Amino acid sequence: MTVLARANEVTRRYGDVLALDRVSLDIRPGEVVGLLGPNGAGKSTLINLFVGLRRPTSGTVELFGGSPQDPVMRRGIGVTPQETGLPESLRVGEIVDFVSAHFPDRADKGELLARFGLDDLIRRQVGGLSGGQKRRLAVALAFAGNPRLVFLDEPTTGLDVEARRSLWEGIRSFHEEGGTVLLTSHYLEEVEALAERVVVFGHGRVLADDTVRAVRDIVGVRRVSLVADGLPELPGVLATERADGRVSLVTTDPDRLVVELVRSGTPFSGLEIRPVSLEEAFIALTSKESAHV
Repeated sequence: MTVLARANEVTRRYGDVLALDRVSLDIRPGEVVGLLGPNGAGKSTLINLFVGLRRPTSGTVELFGGSPQDPVMRRGIGVTPQETGLPESLRVGEIVDFVSAHFPDRADKGELLARFGLDDLIRRQVGGLSGGQKRRLAVALAFAGNPRLVFLDEPTTGLDVEARRSLWEGIRSFHEEGGTVLLTSHYLEEVEALAERVVVFGHGRVLADDTVRAVRDIVGVRRVSLVADGLPELPGVLATERADGRVSLVTTDPDRLVVELVRSGTPFSGLEIRPVSLEEAFIALTSKESAHV
């Protein structure tokens, strides 16, 4: 199968709110796809359509060539939503057993917990776990049925840096074994670390769909860094930062900026121009989209 999940010209409304606006997206085997976008951009709504929790207002959604509403199709997926509630009186091992029992092909409990750094908590009651441990358990449960495709909605929210990187390793391990992942995140370094493909959402529409490098190139944004005591107003500046005596300007037109800087007669030194991070590209894409709404 060349496509595991597909949205075709999908629109979803909640009353007067347009959450998705004619979105088309294919998820292919072996991909790690990162969905980026501000709150309300439509990321979670799209995941809810793919996993059968919502139906589109118009357009079609397919899962493994069938309907996401079909329980047989859903057996091949794992899901971690943004918010999860687990029975606090059950032990970690019991929760894994309960979730695994819903699938014909179950992951080995010990291996699953070890993958996400939870093996020493197998007998701990859920109510005694920290918030970060509960979140790691919620993510681990998405892999309990040996899924082909996993949907992770803000998987590392609330985790510290060490726990986040541990969870990344669990996701990478699944991917290296041939698994497919669609994840949303506000941590842009997370998408850069995990995803091969980035889909940027804004106002319910797909603004960009490509590799991390290509998304940067599509935006055409560069960071101009220099040393100067003061700067005049310069064209095309999206953001300004000052650190360690240097001024960094994020701009859509570095050539014009430098020309205007020279024309202004402002003394400066140490001029550097480099590509932006994914975060800077993301800000530029969404700000451009907002300007056209």
